Amino acid sequence: MQALIDRVYDATIDDSAWCGLGDQIARTFGSTSAVLKVQDSKERIHLVDMTPNLMVDPKHQDWAEHWHRNDLWVEKSVAFGMSKIVTNRDLVPDDEFERTDFYGDWIRHLDIYHMIGAVFPVGEDTIGILGIHRPERAGSYENADRRRLAGFLPHLLRAFQLRQKLAKAQLGAAAAFDALERSGGAILVVDGDRSVLFANRIAEQVLRQTREFCLAQGKLDVRQSDLSSRLAGLVQRCVQTASSAMDSPGGTFAIRREGKLPLTLTVAPLRPMAAGCGVSQPAALIFIRDPEALTASAQMSRELFGLTRTEAAVAQALAEGRALNEIAEALGIGMGTVRSHLKQILAKTGTKKQAQLVALLLRCITNP
Repeated sequence: MQALIDRVYDATIDDSAWCGLGDQIARTFGSTSAVLKVQDSKERIHLVDMTPNLMVDPKHQDWAEHWHRNDLWVEKSVAFGMSKIVTNRDLVPDDEFERTDFYGDWIRHLDIYHMIGAVFPVGEDTIGILGIHRPERAGSYENADRRRLAGFLPHLLRAFQLRQKLAKAQLGAAAAFDALERSGGAILVVDGDRSVLFANRIAEQVLRQTREFCLAQGKLDVRQSDLSSRLAGLVQRCVQTASSAMDSPGGTFAIRREGKLPLTLTVAPLRPMAAGCGVSQPAALIFIRDPEALTASAQMSRELFGLTRTEAAVAQALAEGRALNEIAEALGIGMGTVRSHLKQILAKTGTKKQAQLVALLLRCITNP
């Protein structure tokens, strides 16, 4: 499992690491096939990687593309909930499944019957899709498989999100730091001692303007002692993961500010790459989000659905895959207040369930 985790973090800044990932995922989970793909708000599919046995003859490509766009398991998984581990039997009973065109015209021909996987938010208009498969004769996926996939999924999700942020600059690994500079968000790279290896211009501005979050003797620090210890621990665990010595996807926490909504910090491992990246040692990548600086998508949600500023911030956090307790902590409000905002958002968007709301947001709220 550790080799698989290392590989997905390599892929954040080296596109070639995605190639063959499907095979490694299938082997790791004792399966015969796997597919990793992303789907945007216009239901366009990009196949990141898959095992060779899922590839079809070029003359049947239209048939394959049709079923990738009309994947019953993906449709049911989105309704089930983002970042939820599901099996085929969670989504549809076997007898009903066997009567579908999805099975009869597609899955059966690929010698697939059992599936375990998840859909997860990658960007504001994109979802990631992971499907791992076995034939019927191999037996269904059990709770042990769920637990193993639950341990891997946070790393895959974090790698996709980091790659998405870098990809906004449309640059490859040879210009990764330039991509960080252009990404549009506040980004820092630090070593295990929290010494800053890189800070883009927006991060430098945040450090200058935020007295609660600062550089102390060249090291990143938070003036609140409990949060300072938390930041130090997160950074150390991420650096150890980047050096293959630990298995931690990082984490998120909030820094409260006087008279303003809290800053949100997301810390993730950043593995060293041999060529062009500028990081020659295991490091931690830190994204800083200011909820008072509304993104284009949050502003659009206000215009589309008539949301208040705080409702828009809650909606955006839901679309990013945040749990309600994480949103409450990040915005500095209580769980009851978050639930009240969620109730208002559901009413204003005409949705009845949180999963429906997230699906709507991922498809409708896109950056221009």
